[in-house]
Amino acid sequence: MINVSKLKKGVVIDHIEANKGYKIFNQLKLDESQDVVVLMRNVPSSKMGKKDLIKIENDIHVDLTVLGLIDPNVTVNIVENGERVKKIKLSLPEKVKGILECKNPRCISKTEHIVDIEFILIDAEKKLYRCEYCDARTSL
Repeated sequence: MINVSKLKKGVVIDHIEANKGYKIFNQLKLDESQDVVVLMRNVPSSKMGKKDLIKIENDIHVDLTVLGLIDPNVTVNIVENGERVKKIKLSLPEKVKGILECKNPRCISKTEHIVDIEFILIDAEKKLYRCEYCDARTSL
């Protein structure tokens, strides 16, 4: 197995479902980061079989809503002085604003320029959200 050094300061996004790491990498725009970023794919895991993992060497803001939408089982670890100081377990967000797009072609959000449409979780098992304007259901 490839050995990646321990972080002194930064963020570790762990327990990413196998093959979702690249999607998270893109959504967080980590390719634009000037910091050291490591994406490890298909890492052996006793709990998950295989998982993806992202290490970011620096203290950056990570959009937890985006992470929760892509993979609600992700764990975010904040590292300082080589030690984990905070562990955040995610879940599917109850409300999402400015990320999803309504799938109803007759929704007013399709004809008007509305920037931050809010969607409310209505079924966590099916990952269904409801549009605030037309009540249409949108799945991920």
